This record gives sequence, structure tokens and C-alpha cells, in this order.
Amino acid sequence: MEATDIFQAPIIDRLSVRVVVDSRYERFMPKAEHAQMRIEHVGVIPEKHMHTFACEWGLSLHIATETRSARAQYLLDFGFTPEVLVHNFNLMSLDPTKLDGLILSHGHRDHFGGLDGFVDNFQGTLRPDLDLVVGGETVFREKFVKSAEGEMVSWGTLDRDGLHARHIGTVCCGEPHAMEGAFTTGYIERNSFETVTGGSMVVDYDHYTEDERGGKLVKDMHPDEHATCFIIQGRGLVVISSCGHVGLINTIKTAMAVANVDKLHAVLGGFHLGAAPDDYIENTVDELEALDPDIVLPMHCSGEKFINAMRRRLPQKLVTSNVGSSFTFGV
Repeated sequence: MEATDIFQAPIIDRLSVRVVVDSRYERFMPKAEHAQMRIEHVGVIPEKHMHTFACEWGLSLHIATETRSARAQYLLDFGFTPEVLVHNFNLMSLDPTKLDGLILSHGHRDHFGGLDGFVDNFQGTLRPDLDLVVGGETVFREKFVKSAEGEMVSWGTLDRDGLHARHIGTVCCGEPHAMEGAFTTGYIERNSFETVTGGSMVVDYDHYTEDERGGKLVKDMHPDEHATCFIIQGRGLVVISSCGHVGLINTIKTAMAVANVDKLHAVLGGFHLGAAPDDYIENTVDELEALDPDIVLPMHCSGEKFINAMRRRLPQKLVTSNVGSSFTFGV
């Protein structure tokens, strides 16, 4: 954006987020309440008591926004495999014809792995002008991770040509991008104590070190990771950090700056703190306490140590998640 441009983030009345894919499903999840959010957990699936949700390492969230004049639905991330994504999507009786857009937080397989199969399964029912919003061109790079044997192996590549062949457009948003009822942050600034985590490697021929010119693997700095955000009328900003490789606090502060909003209402999603040292987690909770959100809702890679630290220090802000659960803001 030019320095003179002012980004206009949309404001909505209500936001619903439903967990389609995550690694936990507890059938006997106790009923939960929060003064500023409606929480609906699923035990026995209504009218489908012979079936149950599937879980895997990955994340997918169904999002619905509402104002007095407009409604929109999005699918944010797609889990690791299409089998789990499609299975849960159908059990939740979600309607693919009502999706107004697809959003990918970053280029890791546990977030894009189910996308191709989802598109194949619902081909012909998805609207013909559906776009996938990504955080930048680098999301299409091949990623490499360490195998169980300690060798670097390919983790695959998001197939842009294949998506285009099936009439799914791709929109690269390295800068803030507004949609109906939602916006993405664009590039997340790195100004806090946090470091870039994640373990994936990439070949990047655009840099100028000898190793990179030679095609060797270098650390993935996740320049294409972006957050999906919402402003709730009278409540403030909701930030979804799907994985948080560049830092939860960096993500929140970038979103607040982009939206020009001082009040953080909620932060949810993956915070990538599962393997973080204790002092790093305590620093994160310190920063969250200063930012003073009403709701902190960890999912996916946030980690038990972070959840336990929240229970100990900020229990009134912590809300726990479950596959199938629905969280409605603005009620």
C-alpha cells in the first residue's frame, strides 16, 4: 500500500467459527459458557448418532460473518488430508454452495493438504468464481521437513495450476486484503521478542548467498503467513492465527495496526507454542496479559504447556476447543 492509503477493514455484527479439523475430539466435553461469546460443543452428532468426527494433525475452520445487510461464509485452511476434511464437513451438514471464498494461512501440508480433495469432492457445487486467498507468491514454494530418519524430505507443494484447472482462482495478498465481513493482514511484521519457528526448509533462488544460489535448503521464514481477522461492532478485533510461525504477538500487533483498532476482543487458532521453552511461553502470556483480550482460544499447535500457563495465569480469558465446536462472537 502507498503511505497515503488507509486500509478500511469491514465491521460486522456477528462472527461464527466452527472447528472442522483439529487433533482433538472429546465426546463428553462439558458445557461451557462465556459472557461475550456463545459456545456450542458437539457430543452425539444430531441425527447421526452412528457416526463420529475424525481428527488429525491439521486445522480447518468454517467461518460465517453477518451484518444487517450481508452474510458471507469462508473455509480457512483444509487440514492434512481430504478424507478427514470432507468427512467432518459432511457430518456438520455444512453447505459448500454457500462458500464465498477459501483462505489459506500458509503453505504447510497440515493446512493445505485437504484442499485438492475437497475441491474434487464438491466439484460442480462450489460457486464458479471461487477464489483461494493466500499471503503471497512464496506460498507455492516446495517445502521440506525432516523425516523420522533425520533426512530432509519434500512436504509437497500447493498446486496452483491444478486449482486453476478446476476453476479456483488464487489471489496473493502480501498486503492487507478486505473481503465481505473479513480481512487478512498481509505480511506479518516481526517486532516482538518472538522468533520464526516451524522447522520447514525451502530452496530460494532469489537470495544472494552462495548456499542459496547453489540450491541448498534454507530456513523457511514464512513471508507468506497471514492472519484472518474481523472487527465485531462494539466488541473489537478478532484475530485468527492459524499456526503462528512468525509469533502470536507479532500476528496480533500487525492485525491491530492494519485495522487501526486498539481493542483486542479475541485471539484464536494455532499459536505454535507446543515445543516452546517455558520462559518463551511465559513471555507470550505476559504480552497477552498486556494486550488484554477478552477471549483466548488455542487450537492445533498451541500446546499443552501454553494452555496450562493460561489456566494458571489468565483462566478467565481461556476457552478450550474441540472438533465440531462452534464459537459465536457478537451475541
